[in-house]
Amino acid sequence: MAKRLYIIAGEASGDLHGANLVRELFACASPNNEHRTTNNDPPNNLSIRAWGGDRMSAAGAEVVKHYRELAFMGFTQVIMNLRTILRNIEVCKQDIEAFKPDAIVLIDYPGFNLRIAEWAHAKGIPVYYYISPQVWAWKKGRAYTIKRVVDRMYVILPFEKEWYAKYGMDVEFVGHPLLDAIQQEGSAPLKPLPGDDARPVVALLPGSRQQEIHRILPLMVSVAGRFPQYRFVLAAAPSVPDGLYKQFIGIAPVEVVKDRTYDVLRHARAALVTSGTATLETALFGVPEAVCYSGSALNVWIARRLVDIEFISLVNLIMGKEVVRELIQSDLTVDSMAKELEQLMADGPYRSTMLNSLTALRIKLGGPGASHKVATAVWKSLAERSASR
Repeated sequence: MAKRLYIIAGEASGDLHGANLVRELFACASPNNEHRTTNNDPPNNLSIRAWGGDRMSAAGAEVVKHYRELAFMGFTQVIMNLRTILRNIEVCKQDIEAFKPDAIVLIDYPGFNLRIAEWAHAKGIPVYYYISPQVWAWKKGRAYTIKRVVDRMYVILPFEKEWYAKYGMDVEFVGHPLLDAIQQEGSAPLKPLPGDDARPVVALLPGSRQQEIHRILPLMVSVAGRFPQYRFVLAAAPSVPDGLYKQFIGIAPVEVVKDRTYDVLRHARAALVTSGTATLETALFGVPEAVCYSGSALNVWIARRLVDIEFISLVNLIMGKEVVRELIQSDLTVDSMAKELEQLMADGPYRSTMLNSLTALRIKLGGPGASHKVATAVWKSLAERSASR
């Protein structure tokens, strides 16, 4: 009998990791265990329905809701869009009931996915969680909810296994899925960036949310104007309208390259990166970086009272020390960004120390294979449940 899985990813990073998981799941379901790279010929013994994005769709999942309709950043944005969020949760529940999956796989996106997990658990639907919510940073009480409603948790940060053990949970550390994506990218020939320009490249990653872009991109553009000896290339997110970037760049010396973030990073000597998954992606490519963050005064005021972590970037959190400089709120100025960029670009102890730390980071995260491990475990669990009926 064909298996049915429902996968929910609510952000661009979740779409990336979800796509790799979908391919590996189809490989597990395929009689000859082939890795699937397109949806031209998915095995007929597995059907995957999902909330995600273009990558998951290309991998073979039937995507019924795009993450562009789900991404709300910060406390105030969530409050302002609460009615929409609650309506989406109800729509998702109805769709799951109609699809009748054998199990649900949730990818990060905790505000939404934990509500679905509680509901699914009550319905008797097995719940697998891939990429833990950052409950170790804030809302630690959610660990008790996760213990109660999630059948199996697959974590991607090395310290998370020990953290969950304090709550009596045996979670599985599978390594970080970005290593899979970056290994795939690194094995492909290096594609040139548009144009003929031999200047050293500075990558600009202003984030994928409009609120981030509005706050941080103008500062990045101003920094670019101070360094004519460097080539500033903005890695544009596919979900962001081109006009939004142009609104802030104008005639400034910043090039925009769309949907080729990894190409840009492979060419970059240094980067200015908005806080988020992109900080870890940049680090895993071995690119020295400065982490940038600026939020609304209310969001930051609330966060400082709720969030219990020393750093905001995954790079520093994983390493347990400041590896990359974090420029946050009042520290995020054109002058501070320019000063940091000078040190990142110049040969010397500052740059070499960071490069050594980035190498240590890769080692700490383990090797690639996270998507394969999770897919194998989920498929095995589905088979065991099917056999026991």
